[in-house]
Amino acid sequence: MRRNFTSHDVVSLTGITPRQLQWWDERGIVVPARKGHRRIYSLEDVTEISVICQLRERGFSLQRVRKVMRFLQREFAKRLVETVGSTAEYHLLTDGQTLYLRTSPREIVDILKNSRQPMFAICLSDTVRQVRAVIRGGKKKAQAASFSPRRKHQAS
Repeated sequence: MRRNFTSHDVVSLTGITPRQLQWWDERGIVVPARKGHRRIYSLEDVTEISVICQLRERGFSLQRVRKVMRFLQREFAKRLVETVGSTAEYHLLTDGQTLYLRTSPREIVDILKNSRQPMFAICLSDTVRQVRAVIRGGKKKAQAASFSPRRKHQAS
């Protein structure tokens, strides 16, 4: 796979304007390598530029985008291409205001507020399948209650 890209290549691949690309370099958002006066972008740079472009298209300010990118770099301790290249799947979820990182089918992290306080997702499809399996299998009522969302909690 190709590893180096010119500014022209990046513009073609991502839809960013040449001026935006230059400005992002000047501001340290994505800093390419240099070969003389030419900017040379890596696959990692192009991937991050693409993610930033998608977030900008969805209305996120550059300040918020920087925060997201810093979080992702801190969270994974490596660049996006290296992280996503693994077997795990990651998704950024947004309603236009809030941005979440889905790290697994059971964990979603609010990136822009409290990144260390994850939200946990409940897969309704899995729950329905589990209930049906228990009913079909004629298992005891106690086993069915083991995945029931209704549990007794004391008031705080």
